[in-house]
Amino acid sequence: MRKRLLRSLSLILLPPLGALLIRLFYYSSRRRFHLPTNIPDEPIIVACWHGDLFYLPYLYLKLRHKPNAKVVISEHFDGMIIAKITAFFNIGTLHGSTTRGGAKVLINAIRTLKSGTDIGITPDGPKGPRHEIVAEGIVIMAQKTNAKVITLSCVPKNYWQFNSWDRFTIAKPFTQLDFYASEPLDLTLMNVEEAKKTIKMNLMKHDY
Repeated sequence: MRKRLLRSLSLILLPPLGALLIRLFYYSSRRRFHLPTNIPDEPIIVACWHGDLFYLPYLYLKLRHKPNAKVVISEHFDGMIIAKITAFFNIGTLHGSTTRGGAKVLINAIRTLKSGTDIGITPDGPKGPRHEIVAEGIVIMAQKTNAKVITLSCVPKNYWQFNSWDRFTIAKPFTQLDFYASEPLDLTLMNVEEAKKTIKMNLMKHDY
C-alpha cells in the first residue's frame, strides 16, 4: 500500500519538477547546435541512447519547429515518468518495447509514421546493455515506411551521471552543451545487421 502511494505521488510530482529542471538547466547553459543540411518534410525516426534523453526534446524542436512526434517508451515505472515529462514538451507517447514482445508497438509505430507523425526511439532501451544493442525494431519501422533515421546526441562539458544501467546523464547548469543531429540515414536497401551498424556508428560519433 505504501509503495503504491509513493508511486502515485511520484507520478504527480516528479514530471512537472523534471520538466522545470530541464528548462532551467537548458536555458542557463551555453548551447551549440550541429544540424543536418537537409531535414525531410516527410515523417522521420529520431534515435538517441536511453541515457541521453534529458535535453533531447530541445534538439527535436530545432528539427521541427512545430512538434509532431510520439516516443516509444517502456511501460515500466520510469517509462511512465518519462512519458509524463515529454508531454510538457508537446511530445506524445507510444507505450511498449520493440525488444520485448514488441509486435503491437511496432505496428502502432508504423501506423503513426504513415499518418504523418515522427517517431522517437531509444535503440538500447529499455534495459540495455548501454550503447551496445540497437534493437531491430527501428530498422523494421524505417524499411516498412521508407522513413529516414536521424540520430541525436547531446554532449555536455560538465555533467552528473547516475549509477543506472544506462548511466543516465544530466548536464550541470551553466555548462556548454553541444547538440548533434546526423544527416538523414536511408536504411531501405540495407540488410538488418548493416542498418543496425549504421545507426550505432552514428550514435557513437559523439559518445563520451
